[in-house]
Amino acid sequence: MNENIENPAEGPEVRNTGYVERYGLSLERLEQMLIEETVAEPFRAYFRQMASFALKLAETSQKISDGSWHGLCLEEMQEWNHALYEDILPEHYDQSYADPAYAVSVFGEEFGRMLSFLYTELRGGIAYAFESRQDYLTILNELLIEVYNRFEGCTPDYKGVRDIFYWYASDYCDVFLTERVEEQLYPMQSFVSDVILCADLSDLRYLYRFGEYITENELGTARHLNALPWHTVKKMADVYTEGYRIGFINTGKDLSKKSVVDIRCPLGFEQMVKLAIENFEKMGLTPVIYRTPSTVITKQGRGKGGYFGTSPNRQYEYDHRQDAALFMDKRYIERKLDVLKHVYEENEKQAARYAGPAVIEAFGEKPFSPKVKKEALSYTENQRSLSLLYDRKAAQITNQYIRQEERSFTIIAFPIPEIGEQYPEIFDDIIRINTLDAKLYEALQQKLIDVLDQGEFVQVLGKGNNQTDMKIRLFTLNDPEKETKFENCVADVNIPVGEVFTSPVLEGTEGILHVSRVYLNGLQYQDLKLTFQDGRITDYTCANFENEEDNRKYISDNVLHDHPTLPLGEFAIGTNTMAYVAGRKYQIEEMLPILIAEKTGPHFAVGDTCYSWSEDVRVYNPNGKEIVAKDNSISMLRKEDVGKAYFQCHTDITIPYEELGEISVVTKEGKRIILLEDGRFVLPGTEALNEPLDEATVTL
Repeated sequence: MNENIENPAEGPEVRNTGYVERYGLSLERLEQMLIEETVAEPFRAYFRQMASFALKLAETSQKISDGSWHGLCLEEMQEWNHALYEDILPEHYDQSYADPAYAVSVFGEEFGRMLSFLYTELRGGIAYAFESRQDYLTILNELLIEVYNRFEGCTPDYKGVRDIFYWYASDYCDVFLTERVEEQLYPMQSFVSDVILCADLSDLRYLYRFGEYITENELGTARHLNALPWHTVKKMADVYTEGYRIGFINTGKDLSKKSVVDIRCPLGFEQMVKLAIENFEKMGLTPVIYRTPSTVITKQGRGKGGYFGTSPNRQYEYDHRQDAALFMDKRYIERKLDVLKHVYEENEKQAARYAGPAVIEAFGEKPFSPKVKKEALSYTENQRSLSLLYDRKAAQITNQYIRQEERSFTIIAFPIPEIGEQYPEIFDDIIRINTLDAKLYEALQQKLIDVLDQGEFVQVLGKGNNQTDMKIRLFTLNDPEKETKFENCVADVNIPVGEVFTSPVLEGTEGILHVSRVYLNGLQYQDLKLTFQDGRITDYTCANFENEEDNRKYISDNVLHDHPTLPLGEFAIGTNTMAYVAGRKYQIEEMLPILIAEKTGPHFAVGDTCYSWSEDVRVYNPNGKEIVAKDNSISMLRKEDVGKAYFQCHTDITIPYEELGEISVVTKEGKRIILLEDGRFVLPGTEALNEPLDEATVTL
């Protein structure tokens, strides 16, 4: 064990104690529910199915505990895995109680939404079964039984049943939320590292030990990495971990003070992760690897953290993203914040040793545009405000104990088999893209920065059907010999190379940002259009739905994250034309993750700046110039009221080269210097960036 990690006796306690008897009693009651007729139809059929599912989880947990799971063959594990997720797969979802539309059609609006939520919460027990958490399974079983008891003999009062869910979330917040934080701080909390380090990764049965939904994405990825030469997988791991290490160096942060690295990854990449763990250990870091949240108490509502498998049904996840609307109120939010504050106080020393996340992203899933269901639970305006309040306060608490100016991160992405028949070739190209010569890009990008530093503003124009016309106001340098406006970003925390980026001056930044099709945080947008005035979004629309109200709500929920407006936190010019060509070559442009897509053209990030929470850390480009454009008029509010300075979101929107008419720099004297024209770099000295584009014209 790393000597810098707190003694386990001073850290998390095992909370199974006291649950054994309750667990047994709950299983007995569930068995009775299968045969009793004390609840009227249509509710009786529902509760019998829920009891049957809960007992299936108990059987699963028993197999894990007694070791018989390991005696199953691959086909048996696959059948078991499918049975746990079968009900919510797309082909069955419209007849599942998990679908709020179906549940409402059976039980009516109030009880339909409520019982659909209950089933979704019970499904979180799959994770607990594979982690042998009988304490958590007991909590879920007792929740189901308590609701069932209310339906015995009569149809209950809706408010009384709703209160059960409120007190479930409130009472167990100190259990679920506390352990959620602790498992991100204490390596001994996770069984995943042991599986990765000890299992025979050539035997694909290991994938079913995690309890996630396993598809050809996970199996195919694992097979592909098993078939790659060892040195290739080592190269992948080295780029990933070295980017993490260099991120600390480039920002002047002391890695030696840290002992815990937070590995976040999709399943299937265990061969790479195993080598990465060895690399991190040489840096004095021990990994925490935890599951993406599975309960309404800890779900974040946007993105996934931890480790995860392929979503069995993205519509299901979208339908339940705001399930907390069933019971959220101010008292509940205050309760969560109190618990969060307490757990960090109790683990202050260990929190200070957290170095930050090291993320592996997977891409290649088919673009997804959800259906909007009126039956799904959704926040009221007051609840939206409360959700934003929690995000803001939670970020402040977390930053008090895990200080942004002392931690770093890295992120890298690879394709999964769903991307298509050319998956092996795409994978090889992505490895090449992730390992491009950083020094070459550093020199080329510096030529762009030298001109950008002369500018008062940048103008970006679309071409063809692209209506983009953006004027981006730039920071004013006091000492151009020692200062710069743009960061020369190669391949450390953000892999691959390359981009140059800045925090724009909001006042004077204005115009229309338009992109015909873009994929943001797992969701597709068609004809996304944002209007800016003084650097803030004043209007927005897209063409995903026939109803304009649905289009606006879609953007409000998933781009603005319920904020009435967001500022332009970043403007950047991506220079990775090789990644752009790969996207066009394989026709996977829509599937590229933001991490890669942002390098394939100019991009605009709405939300916080790239320097949020660490604006006062001095950062320098490789040429020694200090990057001074890190703040805007909103982030500066942290000096008066930190609650007004941050939005806890940062979403990059890229205009692809083929939709780009011009990027030009306008100096204070009115001189216009063109950097890119018709999707090509035209600034003298940057022509080498066009070589992948020129070579591809023959084949594209």
